[in-house]
Amino acid sequence: NSSSILNISSGINAEYGICFTMLRTITRPLLTLSNCKAASSVSGIKPGTKYGGKSTVSLIPGDGVGPEICESVTTIFKEMAVPVEFETIDLTKHSLKDEGAFNQAVSSLKRNGVGLKGVINRSADFRHHNVEFRGGLDMYANVVRCMSFDGIKTHHTGIDLIAIRENTEGEYSCLEHESVPGVVESFKVITREKSLRIAKFAFDYALEHNRKKVTCIHKANIMKLSDGLFKQCCKEVSELYPTIAYDEQIVDNTCQQLVINPQQFDVMVMPNLYGNLVSNLAAGLVGGAGVVPSKSYGSELAVFEPGARHTWMEMKGMFVANPVAMILSSAFMLKHLQLHDAGDKLIQAVKQVLNKRVCQTRDLGGNATTREMTRAILEEIHGLHA
Repeated sequence: NSSSILNISSGINAEYGICFTMLRTITRPLLTLSNCKAASSVSGIKPGTKYGGKSTVSLIPGDGVGPEICESVTTIFKEMAVPVEFETIDLTKHSLKDEGAFNQAVSSLKRNGVGLKGVINRSADFRHHNVEFRGGLDMYANVVRCMSFDGIKTHHTGIDLIAIRENTEGEYSCLEHESVPGVVESFKVITREKSLRIAKFAFDYALEHNRKKVTCIHKANIMKLSDGLFKQCCKEVSELYPTIAYDEQIVDNTCQQLVINPQQFDVMVMPNLYGNLVSNLAAGLVGGAGVVPSKSYGSELAVFEPGARHTWMEMKGMFVANPVAMILSSAFMLKHLQLHDAGDKLIQAVKQVLNKRVCQTRDLGGNATTREMTRAILEEIHGLHA
């Protein structure tokens, strides 16, 4: 059995400096579970390295308020007596002038297999080190969970959606050049292999987390080849999961539908740029960047970080940032490390603090500091132990 698809090969006209595209029909084997290279799923990723009964986790606080919200995590873990030891790497846009610092962080993550990470600002040479991390470590799947909290007043209630973003290609391939003065070309790279991989990850995630539907987000009505390929790969993979409903939406319609009726979405899978836009929009619907966790997976490692990637440099050193996104990310990290009781208690404690609305940071309309929010969560944890 085989299927015909379009294969794209590109080149450069040396005389005019013009990119051209040739299309030809080629034959590929039909996708099956046995021949799909996108075999990675959440359950197949190793839970990290243990020494003496403790899991070692690479901790990269990053820039801005990162060190402050990471302090919240380390304080909570210490009081909970969680069997986790942090290997802290001081990696900021300033330390990245030393290439050794970046390499040290990469080595640490490869060695430990699990990381907790803040956001690193773009350096003066325009290198985006968050992108370099994801590409260099092949952390191909970013998973952002946006869920409503009863204690946070928003326009919508009952939201619980998962935005899964292909993390290594698309517009984030970082392939740009000025072909002639005043004309800049930026390459969007979509490959069949990586599209199949992220599609299969999304359906595996839905299956493992008892989700009912996967929606492919695309712009194939305009980018017929690149997004068309991504959409086709998602559809092929969907046919292997008859118990999971599947549909497709054009990304601009998705943004409108998120504002009108976000409860219709369950699991969403999309290329890189759309994932950034959709996850940030969805974060705004449930309370903002301070309450949305995320995780990025590679074939052999997992990195947990806030879902909306902002450093909040203007609040650095003030200890007024909301630590909930980082704390929830660390709770999901505990569950990844098979420390389910500790992870569940931490999630429950965060929900109780938010729902009681007694302790709220500035972004939620209150005046609590980062440390006061951390202390309130710890008090709820102690109450759960009582």
